Amino acid sequence: MKKPREKFKTYNDVFDIFTLRNLNKIFETLQLREPKVIPISIGKEANVFKLEEDEKVFALKIYRLETCDFNQMEFYLRNDNRIAIKTKKRREIIFYWAKREFLNLQKVKELNINAPLPFAQKNNILIMSFIGDEWSAPKLKDYAFENHEELNQIFTKTFEFILKLKNNNLVHGDLSEYNILIKDCEPYFIDFSHATPLNTSLGMELLKRDLKNIAKFFLKAGISKEEIDKKINQILN
Repeated sequence: MKKPREKFKTYNDVFDIFTLRNLNKIFETLQLREPKVIPISIGKEANVFKLEEDEKVFALKIYRLETCDFNQMEFYLRNDNRIAIKTKKRREIIFYWAKREFLNLQKVKELNINAPLPFAQKNNILIMSFIGDEWSAPKLKDYAFENHEELNQIFTKTFEFILKLKNNNLVHGDLSEYNILIKDCEPYFIDFSHATPLNTSLGMELLKRDLKNIAKFFLKAGISKEEIDKKINQILN
């Protein structure tokens, strides 16, 4: 990692010189010499990789510096009363965005909610625990429930986590079957960059959107409307 390699250029232009330099600094902090970098997913804003070296395994998330919608990022950041933005520069907005996700994950860790554990963040780079085994754990949208008992267990735990976030003044903000992984019959919330305090102008709107998305999925999966409405009322009332 001391200098750019040809293989990194193939990863959707995410490993530019700037990112490689900062990534090398993080690797030194985590005592990684030259980990294996395995592409996992390409999102709207970032690319996610698996890092492997000996017994060490991490998830690496890199926000793309040239193709992120930094106007939307700025909008959400300015509605977050925890963050005082002092810039309108694209790169610095993206750095704030990555830092906010790291801070959100630290908060979620304190709440004992299943989510990636945050290890390091620098500029547009985030290092977290890897949720999965050899490959990333399946998303909720792709998960094959063994039976209704398992479905109900994951449904119940998902709403417990949403309620716990709400009771601690936090809303995921982008929750859906795409941002929940399933490992060992447990839901793991991921992608916390949109997470916002409930007591902001956007908080309740985002909470209702999260609930609508999750309710739609579980209704289609086989949970009764009565059970879903009961959980939603517990959260909103």
